[in-house]
Amino acid sequence: MEIYDLTIHEVRDLLKKKKITSVALVEKVFERIEAVEEDVASFLALYKEEALEKAEVMDAKYAAGEPLGDLAGIPIAVKDNMCTIDKNTTCASKMLENFVPPYDATVIKKLEDEGAIIIGKTNMDEFAMGSSTENSAFQVSRNPWNLDYVPGGSSGGSAAAVTAGEVFGALGSDTGGSIRQPAALCGIVGIKPTYGLVSRYGLVAFASSLDQIGPLSKDVEDAAIMLNAIAGHDERDSTSVPKKKINYKKALVNDVKGMKIGVPKEYFGEGVTPKVKELIYKALDRLVELGAEYEEISLPYTEYSLPTYYIIAPAECSSNLARFDGIRYGHRAETFEGIDDLYTKSRNQGFGEEVKRRIMIGTHSLASGYYDAYYNRAMKVRTLIRDDFDKAFEKFDCIITPTAPDKAFKIGEKTDDPLAMYMSDICTVPINIAGVPAISIPAGFVDGMPIGMQIIGQHFDEETIIKVAYTFEQNTDFNKRATL
Repeated sequence: MEIYDLTIHEVRDLLKKKKITSVALVEKVFERIEAVEEDVASFLALYKEEALEKAEVMDAKYAAGEPLGDLAGIPIAVKDNMCTIDKNTTCASKMLENFVPPYDATVIKKLEDEGAIIIGKTNMDEFAMGSSTENSAFQVSRNPWNLDYVPGGSSGGSAAAVTAGEVFGALGSDTGGSIRQPAALCGIVGIKPTYGLVSRYGLVAFASSLDQIGPLSKDVEDAAIMLNAIAGHDERDSTSVPKKKINYKKALVNDVKGMKIGVPKEYFGEGVTPKVKELIYKALDRLVELGAEYEEISLPYTEYSLPTYYIIAPAECSSNLARFDGIRYGHRAETFEGIDDLYTKSRNQGFGEEVKRRIMIGTHSLASGYYDAYYNRAMKVRTLIRDDFDKAFEKFDCIITPTAPDKAFKIGEKTDDPLAMYMSDICTVPINIAGVPAISIPAGFVDGMPIGMQIIGQHFDEETIIKVAYTFEQNTDFNKRATL
């Protein structure tokens, strides 16, 4: 096994035992990037020189016997919608192609405080709008399991980088499934934390009431380690919730005896392929063998989740992206006649087709005469969807569903059919609407491509879903197959 195939906790142990240096880890990672990046296209920016300098500092700390955290000296990547001081943050958009933030996002600072070495920024769907990473203005990322297929989105670059061994872990953002869906399609682990658990300060907003940052990793233990690093209250984020600090590694317990699992029938209906349903029920049977029990339940408002999401998210997108006007920062048209023409040309040139589509949908639903009929009604349905989950958790410890309705699809297969692309998120958007946490873990394969299982928990009960995921992982081997 190569170094780049190891997990965060495995290389952490090697570092602590002084069997490898952080400099060697960084060098190995960049060797791997050089070997596969041309095929996978995960990264938009790399910081090799700076990473090696930071690795030397971490090696000195290890040599001095300083107490260091689980991420100290370990190469990590971050999605390119998280602000990094003095480094481009593009959101994979021509609009922000030359934007250099004057500050770090809170999660960036937290990673670096833990000693993590950020080696680069990963590709994504423009402004996090998409399910395939085909909407990037700069390149199309590819699935390391099969380069003809998408890695999912919008955090597809992060998922592909982890899967291909280009980095040991990565951060993504999740507005309607953008961590969990690419994790599922790439056969890795992804957590969408409870809304408010992880600071959004410095995350370029898509839909502010839905966005949440979380980890993508090779296994559940790594996800817990990364969540430990980034979780916590931040006074600079008004939606950040003050909570007692939790060590999520304590939830890594191989035991689900007596746990009650709800299985909502609505997540196994139209659109979810028979092979995916079969795999998830096999996974549930395995959990039953390990001591859990499950029961079919109904979350009746699930059927309204997708239309609700595609009113709320574009409305917030329309509002958030109004700041990109060619005046203050971002792309500015070179020739124009008057202020209105400057706005029009700058936005038309700077935004891609999917972003324009969502801005138009959102602007329409917020317009006078349509607000009550669309946005206001969607917000009311949002409450009903959240109530569905609250009622279910009165009886069940967690809820299990497929993460995505099918395996990864071919590059170009859905680009001309936005509705088919939106259906890729059918199993994930309700979780963002409700604000609850969920984790996607590998649960098997269909036609040689990985399938993910989604474990959903109560608000701020990441410990339970981590425990269930860890138990399933420890008693299966779906996360141990090699890619390219």
